[in-house]
Amino acid sequence: MEPTAAQAQAAIKEEFAFFSDWAERYQYLIDLGRKLPPFPDAWKTEEHRLLGCQSMVWIVPQGDAQRLEFQAVSDSAIVSGLIFLALRVYSGRPAAEILATEPDYIADIGLAKHLSPTRSNGLASLLAFIRKTAQAAAPPHKKP
Repeated sequence: MEPTAAQAQAAIKEEFAFFSDWAERYQYLIDLGRKLPPFPDAWKTEEHRLLGCQSMVWIVPQGDAQRLEFQAVSDSAIVSGLIFLALRVYSGRPAAEILATEPDYIADIGLAKHLSPTRSNGLASLLAFIRKTAQAAAPPHKKP
């Protein structure tokens, strides 16, 4: 894992630049999805299900403001790849870094133009969940 979210996004952009067409990029996404760590069946509950996705997606946050970890899985190969990319950028980071990092990699690799509307909505739901979790974990700002 890269030391910062910005470095993770730069690495993703570099990796996707190697592929000449979207068929290759989709295959790479599928391959990335296979690299997700095992997700316990016991966590595949309604409590952990991410709403707003056409595919089944489960996500479990752990940690605190200093370091938030996310584990997630989907029943869709391409969605699993999208999860892998999001977790590469955001999981294992402090809440403040998560909140300060826009998901620029999506536009940088052309993903926004090549996802179906339902996958785009699902990705937006995933990113919103990560952000909401970081907001809940972040300490409130103190006024001087």
